[in-house]
Amino acid sequence: MQQFGKFGPLIGAIDEGTSNVKFLVFAANTSEVLTYHQIPLKRFSPQEGWVEQDALEILNAVLECIEVTTDNLRKLDISPEDVVGIGITNQRETTIVWNSVTGLPLYSAIVWLDVRTSKIVDELVKRKGPQCVNAVSQSSGLPLSTYFTSVKLRWLLQNVTAIKDAVAVGECMAGTVDSWLIWNLTGGNRGGIHATDVTNASRTQLMSLKTLQWDKGLLHFFDIPQQILPRIRSSAEIYGYISVGSLLGVPIAGCLGDQQAALVGQGCMRFGQVKCTFGTGCFLLYNTGDSIIHSQNGLLTTVAYKLGPDAPPVYALEGSVAIAGDTLQWLKNGLEIINDVQDSEVEASEVNDEEEGSICLVPAFNGLYAPYWRKDARGIICGMTNKTSRRHIIRGALEAVCQQTRSVAAAMEADCAPLHRLLADGGMAQNSVLMQMQADVLAVPVIRPLMMESTALGAAIVAGRALRVWPASIPSPPADIFLPSITSEDREIRRVRWESALDRCMGWSTNNNEEECATQADEIDRTNAVLPPGLFFLGTALLVIIADKLKAI
Repeated sequence: MQQFGKFGPLIGAIDEGTSNVKFLVFAANTSEVLTYHQIPLKRFSPQEGWVEQDALEILNAVLECIEVTTDNLRKLDISPEDVVGIGITNQRETTIVWNSVTGLPLYSAIVWLDVRTSKIVDELVKRKGPQCVNAVSQSSGLPLSTYFTSVKLRWLLQNVTAIKDAVAVGECMAGTVDSWLIWNLTGGNRGGIHATDVTNASRTQLMSLKTLQWDKGLLHFFDIPQQILPRIRSSAEIYGYISVGSLLGVPIAGCLGDQQAALVGQGCMRFGQVKCTFGTGCFLLYNTGDSIIHSQNGLLTTVAYKLGPDAPPVYALEGSVAIAGDTLQWLKNGLEIINDVQDSEVEASEVNDEEEGSICLVPAFNGLYAPYWRKDARGIICGMTNKTSRRHIIRGALEAVCQQTRSVAAAMEADCAPLHRLLADGGMAQNSVLMQMQADVLAVPVIRPLMMESTALGAAIVAGRALRVWPASIPSPPADIFLPSITSEDREIRRVRWESALDRCMGWSTNNNEEECATQADEIDRTNAVLPPGLFFLGTALLVIIADKLKAI
């Protein structure tokens, strides 16, 4: 029997997000984070509406984070041999295609935010008809949208010559980021495991929610060859063993999409429990137990987790808001009215919603996700006067996140039951002004754990459960609690004002540009693709002029 150091068995967690990669080490007995390392990731926008990342950069960042964190353990006088397993959590829907012989990506990773497939979506709706489109939603739990892996993969198969050639000779592999990492970490082109878990597979729009397998009807609908896809497995089992580096031979024993990982990390393991992750986007998940509930109000039906090959699946309703933290990045990099996104908390606290100059901002940079599903929407600022300052715009950006969350919560109430409290996590949740605004808008307590790494914790928990080293139950961690502090009348005034701005942002986009963007995928020069995506959507002449003036206020 293995002997462990003072912290007992340790579990590593790879947390691969849209903005950064982390590797954390947890003590299984206490859920304590012992050490970690983090590396930011770049995003590129070669054309308006396109959002890409470098798959090799993602892989190399993961490998570096593992090595630095392992070295940190040694410096803390903790043996890396105490790490008994690794869990993986990742940005979902983002699509990577690679050559199984060379091990190299055949195109950039197409990020979940990318909307280049809008024309494909329109063509499928027109050609297949509403009955077929509804059947897709019933089987997969997801509406036809640019958001999911299905249409991204279809675009790649149609437009990238190298991918067509690899499919023809049987050398093509495809998957979400978890599949790419698992394959490379377990050997790559020297016998790597091509696998994914049920939660990531449920976001491809190619898996049946009932069978938890690739669905022949969905594959036919999107014209995707099954042989390029990974094997679907549970969220908690041994996938394979690390083949390189300081953790050579350590099993990869768990995998969850990032939002499902946060659900597990927050302890939402019973029907009716809800969490919201405030990150690049904003994602509410409502645990529906063993019930597959198809929303009548614009929500997604997804797999929450499956804790072992023989364990039953647990499902969830999800409301996905495309733009949350990215709004603050736009204020920083686009309008240049804050120096750091963390400054938003202090700046927003200097003004209030009632004073003259307050505005409503709808950050529909790539359209709107749940519960609206309007790809023709674009960002808008309403209510500006000569009293409006940069602080009002910053506060408006925070309120936009809260109001979009409220819309999703209202849809969840209509589909299931009202929220009695909201568990919050994610990088943006560190902003206490945002958390208080969210409690005010929702009229329920918002609970923010002091240990903010809920997503990584969820990945560690499923890996630890698979290896039987994680306790069956752990006390709730210490948390900050934000209670509603405004009247119902003020809350209603804010809602009506927000929905008025929301109505005005619809119908701005046309398909003219989208029809031109799918013709030169192989010829794009990515050396110039360094502008943040927000600049393409809201970087109009008017807003640039406003930004210049606001800098001096």
